[in-house]
Amino acid sequence: MARGRRPPGGGTRSGLTVSIEGLERLRPRLSELAEEIVTALRKAVRESAEDVRRETLLNVRKDTGTLQRKLDIRYKAEGLRAEVGWFDRDAYYAAFQEFGTKSITARPALGPAIEAERNRIKDRLSDELRRELGL
Repeated sequence: MARGRRPPGGGTRSGLTVSIEGLERLRPRLSELAEEIVTALRKAVRESAEDVRRETLLNVRKDTGTLQRKLDIRYKAEGLRAEVGWFDRDAYYAAFQEFGTKSITARPALGPAIEAERNRIKDRLSDELRRELGL
């Protein structure tokens, strides 16, 4: 699933990360799953992360271009987890743009992209599994 969060007292310098987790509940059983199925799940997670990144880039503030250049994806858990966000200290102000401040009106780009993907990821995972299993 996708979710936005601000890491308490840690995480990225920007204070904003997004995690797209692929089938965490099945993690203990991964060794039992056929490699083809795991590959299909990885593909779905990768496509979801890339879609979140792509949609965020369409709506992120473009003044200096830093937020566009520094938006990145990190894959973890053998490719079944993806974090989309600003991990570079040069993009520390991404959270200010996303959530707003006293003097900056919020202009969310990442949050809406996550919400859009939240509605698609289940179907994406199912489609990839069906395709891999030939159903």
